[in-house]
Amino acid sequence: MTRAAVITVPAIANAAGYEQIEDIALVRRSQSGDRDAFSELVRRHQHLVYNVSYRFMRDAAQAEDMAQEAFLKAYRLLSGFRGDCSFTTWMYRVTSSVCLTELSRRKRRGEVEMPQETGDNLATTEAVPEETDLKEQIRRCVTYLSDRYATIITLYYLNGSSYDEIAQVMDVPLGTLKTWMFRARKQLRRIVEKEVFSNG
Repeated sequence: MTRAAVITVPAIANAAGYEQIEDIALVRRSQSGDRDAFSELVRRHQHLVYNVSYRFMRDAAQAEDMAQEAFLKAYRLLSGFRGDCSFTTWMYRVTSSVCLTELSRRKRRGEVEMPQETGDNLATTEAVPEETDLKEQIRRCVTYLSDRYATIITLYYLNGSSYDEIAQVMDVPLGTLKTWMFRARKQLRRIVEKEVFSNG
């Protein structure tokens, strides 16, 4: 599937008459080569994917690009979808992965800078300036975390997802998610202390 195909899929889907078919049935048809079925999946989930992308990227144009990439990746990976979770949950994971990968690339290129300070028990006790956007600071710092912890922190602090929602997205028990969150905060605190405050 090309980028152009993803852009034009809503029109294709509406003409296909798939509106009443459940997601899982559309997935199975897509896995069998039915592109119109995948077009309907895109139509149904494009708003969710864009919103998730925007919360990561904080820019409308970049969010559109990431949404396109997410659907392209989903199309490539669809053969591996077994139905262990809902397609919505799976698409949420794919989109988060695409956005985190892009943020990591930007970090390596030097386009994402470590913040001067951060807060909410994630760094030291030094005060955060009132004009500082805490969410933006966390978004920049999070690219230094492992993928698992970056996803948890991003979903909780930037997407505003609840523990229950994150546990569902990551397909782990709630207790496990809480343990990972504790470790993610601890790891992020160490990163900030080392990268930002170690020289002064």
